[in-house]
Order: sequence, then C-alpha cells, then structure tokens
Amino acid sequence: MRIRQIALVAREIEQVKSTLSSLLGAEQIFADPKMVIFGCQNIIFTIGDTFLEVVSPIKHGTTAGRLLDRRGGDGGYMVIVQVNDFKTEKNRLTETDFRIIWETESERAAAIHLHPKDVPGAIASLDWMVPPDEWYWAGEGWDKRKARYAQSITAAEIQSDDPDGVAKLWGIAYNRPIDYSKEVPRLPLESSEVRFVKAEDNRGPSLSAIDIEVIDKNVILDQAERLGLPKKGNSVIACGINLNLI
Repeated sequence: MRIRQIALVAREIEQVKSTLSSLLGAEQIFADPKMVIFGCQNIIFTIGDTFLEVVSPIKHGTTAGRLLDRRGGDGGYMVIVQVNDFKTEKNRLTETDFRIIWETESERAAAIHLHPKDVPGAIASLDWMVPPDEWYWAGEGWDKRKARYAQSITAAEIQSDDPDGVAKLWGIAYNRPIDYSKEVPRLPLESSEVRFVKAEDNRGPSLSAIDIEVIDKNVILDQAERLGLPKKGNSVIACGINLNLI
C-alpha cells in the first residue's frame, strides 16, 4: 500500500501545465478525455512510477469547482493510494461510517473515493491494478513520459485544525496505525507517508504539500526562480501547494 498518485485542482489548467512541465522536466503529458463526464479536464505527469494530476472544471457545479471557490484558489484535491486487495478493503469500509462518493471496478482496475467530510483534507482514494505495476489512469505508454528532474512522490501533507483527530480518521480509512512518535502524526505506507499538520492559513482542511524525490534539485530551483515562483529553502509553491524537493 503506497501513494501512487496525487491530484491537484486548478482554475487555469494551461498555466499550471506550463509551470509544472518546466519544474519537472516533463515534455509529454497525458490528458484523459473521459474526464469530461465529470465536467472537468485533466493532465497527468509521470514521476517515476508515481503520478501528479491536475484537474480543472469546464462546467459549473462540479466538485472541483466548488473546492476552488471554497478554498479561494488552486490547491490539493486527492490522495490516491494503491492497495493490494481491493475486495478486502471495500468490504472493510462498508463496516465503517465512511461514505463512498464514487467507485469503479473492472477486471484490471478499481477505485473507491471517500467523502472528504468523513476523511478531511482531501478526497482519499483506494485504488487497485492488475498487474500491480500498471497504472491505467495515466494512459497507455505512461512509462515513456517520465519527468527528467523528478523520480517519485513520497509524501502528502494534510493540514487541519485538529491534526491528531484527522490522522485517526485517515488511519481508519487505510487500516494503518498512526505513528505519533515524530513532531507531527504520520500515516506510514510503503515507501511513502501521509503527514498531518496544523493549518496556518484560512483555507480549511486541505492537502497543503507533497514531497517529491528529485533527480536534480538545483535545476528545479533554477526553473522556479525563472518562473518567479515563491520558494522557501528546498520548497517551491506551485498550484497552491508546497512542493518539497527531497
């Protein structure tokens, strides 16, 4: 069980596409035409064998559009965790009070999205693939579109007014114990984690940062400087969240 994809939400997708393409060194990007069913468009960047998606509404009344309005701009949207046994996870979740807001299942892929009011901060998704090293959401040939400057998404950071309480809910959602031994609560996963921090802005519970293991940190920081993006140490702000360069 590990983080396989992070989704962000943006008002102007072309601007974010240009920014992230430059930062990550990604010339080839997948766009899923089926997203129109949800009143949205998207782009997906391949980062090693993990993925960074940006979703943008093209119609009124979408979940993505309401989130942009409520949070006052671009930001985090979904944390997508790949699980080993989808049926077991689905059966387990039916025994909880968590509401499933969307699901799909086929012979080769499946996913469940949990209500963000039940698991605050982002839409928590449990996804499954056959074979496990595939990722059909990113389109055919995703392994030929890898970013040149980054190689893996290794963490997501959820902010709220109650990090301990929110961490407990995420632990139940993914059936994993929370590690309270560090400065902030953490949900340990395979080669990745979800951290829970105190909110320091007025945007409410949200996905506020991700960690990206990079190939060339200096190139990314130089690109951020050229683009005029805010920076703090080894972090760059883009699409309303902190990109922590590891």
